[in-house]
Amino acid sequence: MSKISHHDLRRSFRELLASQHCFHTASVFDPMSARIAADLGFEVGILGGSVASLQVLAAPDFALITLSEFVEQATRIGRVAQLPVIADADHGYGNALNVMRTVQELERAGVSALTIEDTLLPAQFGRKSTDLISTEEGVGKVKAALEARVDPQLSIIARTNAAVLPVEDVIHRTKAYQEAGADGICMVGVRDFDHLEQIAEGLTVPLMLVTYANPNLNDNERLAKLGVRIVVAGHGAYFASIKATYDSLREQRNLTRSTSNLTASELTHTYTFPDTYVSWAKEFMDVQE
Repeated sequence: MSKISHHDLRRSFRELLASQHCFHTASVFDPMSARIAADLGFEVGILGGSVASLQVLAAPDFALITLSEFVEQATRIGRVAQLPVIADADHGYGNALNVMRTVQELERAGVSALTIEDTLLPAQFGRKSTDLISTEEGVGKVKAALEARVDPQLSIIARTNAAVLPVEDVIHRTKAYQEAGADGICMVGVRDFDHLEQIAEGLTVPLMLVTYANPNLNDNERLAKLGVRIVVAGHGAYFASIKATYDSLREQRNLTRSTSNLTASELTHTYTFPDTYVSWAKEFMDVQE
């Protein structure tokens, strides 16, 4: 079995960004899934922050996982990966100096790219979980990430939420991150092609969209023409693995007829106890609705 170096994988990812095509990520969450994705011909994988929280903690995506826990999982994947892997590094696990540490650790883990978002994470007392930091602080995080990387082939992608801001503010933010030197811009919450066209008009760096399989953005050729190179439609492979585990264990216990057959979403809700976390947040953090 041949092994591709982390540097070469990063270079392959940059070739994807420099192409004229749009690629869909495979959700990779452990070494086996990374090997399967590469063998099936996926060009790129992603280790999602929400997936890592589920895989490592069986906890909902409330910014509970620590940097060291996330890096451990990324390292396990990096040991065997034969395709470039993007790490969803959330907010960089703190301020700009924490971002530098995040980049250093994930680079050593072997990822090819990482996204740093401008969400105010973890949610602050009395603040919504979708609140954003200032553009200036976001720019500082991008610059800190670029300063911290050793391998210049490692891609630093700035991420923002296009759903919670007026389009003019999204344009301002994304242009600022581009000017700060980000290798790409990642956006979640883009509604449709009209929305995307307004934002993309002033951008020259490659774009990455987290679409959650939004049917209004289901046209690869049109996405590619607008500069979108990476699409994250979701993490179906991971949720399918949860469902398969549940079904296998039910069958082993001869419970296939006596218990309800839950969907992957229902299983996730059942076994991560999100209602408990929401209750704690309301009690201890005066969370805004």
